[in-house]
Amino acid sequence: MNRKRILRVIGFPIALALIGWGALHRGWTGNEAGHRAVVAPDAKALTLGSVHFAACELAQKHSGATTRAFCARFAVPENRADPARRTLELRVALIRSDAPAADRDIVVFLAGGPGQSAIDTWPQVAAAFAPLRKDHDILLVDQRGTGGSNALDCPAPGGDDGRGGAPDAAEAGRHTSDCLAAVAKHADPREYTTTAAVEDLEAVRAALGSPKLDLVGVSYGTRLAQQYMMRHPQGVRSAVLDSVVPNTLVLGEDFAGNLDAALKADFALCLKQPPCTKAFGDPWTSLIRLRDRLRATPQTWDYRDPVTFLPKQLRLDEAGFVRLVRFFAYTPESSALLPLSIAEGLRGNFTPLAGQEQLITDDLGDLSSNALQLSIACSEDADLLTARPQDAGTLLGTRLADLLRAACAVWPHGTRPADFHSPLATATPVLILEGELDPVTPPRYGEEVVKGLSNGRLLIARGQGHNVIGRGCIPRLVREFVDKLDPRTLDAGCVDALGPTPAFVDFNGASP
Repeated sequence: MNRKRILRVIGFPIALALIGWGALHRGWTGNEAGHRAVVAPDAKALTLGSVHFAACELAQKHSGATTRAFCARFAVPENRADPARRTLELRVALIRSDAPAADRDIVVFLAGGPGQSAIDTWPQVAAAFAPLRKDHDILLVDQRGTGGSNALDCPAPGGDDGRGGAPDAAEAGRHTSDCLAAVAKHADPREYTTTAAVEDLEAVRAALGSPKLDLVGVSYGTRLAQQYMMRHPQGVRSAVLDSVVPNTLVLGEDFAGNLDAALKADFALCLKQPPCTKAFGDPWTSLIRLRDRLRATPQTWDYRDPVTFLPKQLRLDEAGFVRLVRFFAYTPESSALLPLSIAEGLRGNFTPLAGQEQLITDDLGDLSSNALQLSIACSEDADLLTARPQDAGTLLGTRLADLLRAACAVWPHGTRPADFHSPLATATPVLILEGELDPVTPPRYGEEVVKGLSNGRLLIARGQGHNVIGRGCIPRLVREFVDKLDPRTLDAGCVDALGPTPAFVDFNGASP
């Protein structure tokens, strides 16, 4: 998996129906064993339940490559209590199995963010799903408010694009007001919640003929998966929760502590390697020194875009630097570059940081302009945020919580069920995946969730960060789990063999 993994936090006229699935699925409840009828490789269309799909190609960002799929539009009411008010069209895609006849249960990818498009993200996660595709179709549904499902897109802030910086609370309030004015023209932000998305997925499942679902959620997608399992347990055959967000968690509450802990654990690995210690001393001390320097004197730096090689300029202040460090920590590959990038910054060379900032900004561009994050957080978490004076001394401080409160003072709030934040308790087979050094959803989150699972297991990938489903042998283990539904019998020794990526001591890489 490449740097796109940080997006999970976190993203599709019918000319010829060779074999229509609608007739095959009349009266089918999804409980029967066996396979579906064969669909020809060159089929132009297919029907599953009452949903008519047409062959399509899914684009890949910055590439001419495409993925063949079957796409459809699926209508749902924006407000189920007032269905005549506004109708949404969800963008849906089906990635066909490699097998001529796929298993009846369908794998569903639930993207992160919140705000990612499952369909647009698919090219970046497809390799992780390759073993599952041998026998299973993959269903992609752009969650309402994302991608092709009435995306809650905000206009870019006026003036400076903010690259390398970050807004204060007053700016956050103004930007939120501008965003709300744009979004309100085509959406009621109160109706774009996890609970609404759960009912959308269940409506799609029913229209497909009520197959059993194998849910695969990543980051925020694990919240959606757990909420679906609580509301519609009859629809779930299995679940894989990668970088899990416990139902009990208030989003944003402990981001600051999690980041500090992950960075210190990562830097401790450097301190155990003499070449790394010789090159950088204590990376944490260096990080704080550079942060303080940028707090006193923000830097403007000219550099070349690492993708297009066009001239760019970065203005880096304390807040922008901390934001950048946070995203460095998401993957072991970028974490391995952090001590060197900090050391270069202290020498007055900000090109390594600027290059990474450009790549991260490009990766997160669609997500950062999507206001589904506000509809989710303001409806489900913001009122539960409490003051955390203990975060004042952390790298992030209380900044994220402060900005969220400022934005939610403007953004309309939806509702959540009374038991929304209750722990998940289920006998459904569940496999939880965590990265040892995840700065967002650390392993203790998985430890908390697995307590409520009578048929669950937690795997912790040593030396890994956020979103690990594509790492090493894990795709194979996920397929074995979905096939056998027995997480306890998985031979997961290969996960321990992953390990961290050694820190780069210079631009040639790590010391031998």
